[in-house]
Parts: sequence; structure tokens; C-alpha cells
Amino acid sequence: QVQLVESGGGLVQAGGSLRLSCAASRMIGSLNSMGWYRQAPGKERDLVAEITTPGNTNYADSVKGRFTISRDNAKNTVYLQMNSLKPEDTAIYYCKIVVSTLRNTYMYWGQGTQVTVSS
Repeated sequence: QVQLVESGGGLVQAGGSLRLSCAASRMIGSLNSMGWYRQAPGKERDLVAEITTPGNTNYADSVKGRFTISRDNAKNTVYLQMNSLKPEDTAIYYCKIVVSTLRNTYMYWGQGTQVTVSS
């Protein structure tokens, strides 16, 4: 089992910045990807950004140019640097990792961290 612990959420004014962190308790098998999703009240959980093992990144159009995803393999940690925050970025942010063993592929989610952007 892999546990993900997120941190860095909080309340910030529009235009401000936050940095989210997600640390995995351990890594099993091969890491496929690490990513961040968000869910606003009454809405579905959507991809914000992800980074794959080769280092390729993918961003939602709404955050391109403002958010940056990165990872520290030695620490099994993924980060999300969020700049120029907008009220519409308010949501619970969830970390997700996908790993593969010889037998199966597993997906793990963090517990979520609240990000609130005031206007």
C-alpha cells in the first residue's frame, strides 16, 4: 500500500501564489505518472497537471503558464507551484500517482488539500 500526504494548501488573495506538495510513503514497482487534480463544489474532479516518468508534462488549459508541476524522485514527492491564482482556482486539490508492477497497475489518491483564492 502507498500513502500520499499532501500539504501546502490554504487561503490566498487573487494574484498570489501557493506551492502544493505530495509525498508518497514508498514507491512500489515502476512509477508511471504523478499528478494533481482538483474538485470544486458541485463539479467533477478534473486534471490540473501531470508528469510522467520520462518527464513529460501535461496541463489543463486553464492553468497553462501559471502552474508548474515538478517532482523529486529521491523524495517520492511531486510539487505544484501555483502562481497568479484566480478565484476560479478555488477547489480541493488531490494528488494521484500511478505505478505498475509485473502483475498490475495501481492508482493511489491523496486525501486532498483545500485551496481558496479570495477576490
